[in-house]
Amino acid sequence: MNPIDLTGQNLPGFDATTDYWQTTVTEAELAQSPLPPYASSYPAKLPDGRYLLLPLRGMPSSPDRCVASLIANQASMDVTEQLALHMANAAKVHDFDVVIGLPTLGLAFAPLVAKHLGHSRYVPLGYSRKYWYRDELAEPVSSITTPGKGKLLYVDPNQLSLIAGKRVLVVDDAVSSGTTMVSGLNLLARCGAEVAAIAVAMRQGTQWQQKLVRADGSPIPVVGAYDCPRMERRADGWWPESV
Repeated sequence: MNPIDLTGQNLPGFDATTDYWQTTVTEAELAQSPLPPYASSYPAKLPDGRYLLLPLRGMPSSPDRCVASLIANQASMDVTEQLALHMANAAKVHDFDVVIGLPTLGLAFAPLVAKHLGHSRYVPLGYSRKYWYRDELAEPVSSITTPGKGKLLYVDPNQLSLIAGKRVLVVDDAVSSGTTMVSGLNLLARCGAEVAAIAVAMRQGTQWQQKLVRADGSPIPVVGAYDCPRMERRADGWWPESV
């Protein structure tokens, strides 16, 4: 069998991601300036002052826009653990009973966040339908990175008793447009849960702010390990998107 040819498989102007998400570094150890313009990566500053270097990825619908990428299940265990600790530290000021993990990449963080917060378990939502699941406990979902139609978010009916009537902390890897998170919130509301707060590794841009609100219009607290702007192309490189 001939080996797979991996040349030319990356988007022009964007790095391969093999070495990303494997370590955090100090500003002195950064191989680039923490300030724009950026070429192909964005240094996300963490609460402890260190940086996590993220690859920039183009948006198919707009070639002059890009976003920084975090693929949690390709990150080193040390990086995932560090981010989860920052998420837990930011979330502990909120009062909640149960930690909820959103698929897919939120499930890399949810058990770690729950453990750091002193919980012995968490409740995972999922995209895979088991034969005992119920149609009324499903919610359509799409996202900026997986825009395809037809995907459903499920909760295991056997775990409803862990959610109903409880205040919950919702954990995901990132929030950007807020579309995926809204699907999760809608499903949890039908399960009788009250969302106390949301914890993510990356808060990207600000589009999500107008969507993640309660019925009375008040914002749902969203804490994160770091913030990351959306990017726009300029003559000298990538810059945080103009508001």
